[in-house]
Amino acid sequence: MSLITLKNHCIILLVTLIFPAICYCEEANSLYTRATYYGSPDCYGTPSGACGFGEYGRKIYDGKVSGVSRLYKNGTGCGACYQVRCKIAGHCTDEGTKIVVTDYGDGDHTDFILSVRAYSEMASQGMANHLLAYGVVDVEYRRIPCRYYGYNLMIKVHENSRFSNYLAIVPIYQSGAFDVETINFVQADCKEWRGMRKAYGAVWDMPNPPKGSLTFRVQVSVSGEVKWVQLADVLPDEWKAGIAYDTNLLLD
Repeated sequence: MSLITLKNHCIILLVTLIFPAICYCEEANSLYTRATYYGSPDCYGTPSGACGFGEYGRKIYDGKVSGVSRLYKNGTGCGACYQVRCKIAGHCTDEGTKIVVTDYGDGDHTDFILSVRAYSEMASQGMANHLLAYGVVDVEYRRIPCRYYGYNLMIKVHENSRFSNYLAIVPIYQSGAFDVETINFVQADCKEWRGMRKAYGAVWDMPNPPKGSLTFRVQVSVSGEVKWVQLADVLPDEWKAGIAYDTNLLLD
């Protein structure tokens, strides 16, 4: 019996059955771990995930999302995409599922706590209920680029922001396979860069933000390579909480 705990989420008790023997073949860039799933009324993700994505984190990728443990990396892993495949003969597809990290979760040696939609997508036709009955399965996974067709990188003003006393932002539609390491900002009429605080998950904040439109400078890392990307005049003079602003930049 396994006790799965999700931050900002309910506690789910799963009964773990005896697993059949699993044999893996070697595949470049694939790693091995275990995955389980968490329940929700509509099989989507949760809007209260630890990454701070809100409703975006519930339905992005058609609800194929996941909480992670080691891959969370103090929130730097938020927004990363992975291909996850189970390997039970007769139960699992070769393609598996492609998910976005939207939450933190740890359990019985599991790196992925998938939404039901994501977990079921690993199953062969007609085998979803059988796969769900296992509760926990061995999987192989690999990091893949995120793809959001028709969307640029956007900066969402978090719902907890209060104009003009407190500003919190979260990057969304983060295409490619990069991690956001640092975010700086500069006021439109000022040339001095100032760092934002990593609040939690993918959320960055600052008290008493300056007036006027804001430009951001984002430090990203891809496969060990670090670079700065500038996002000019992203937030208008009178930004609003809960609104996502287009950066007109497609990172890949």
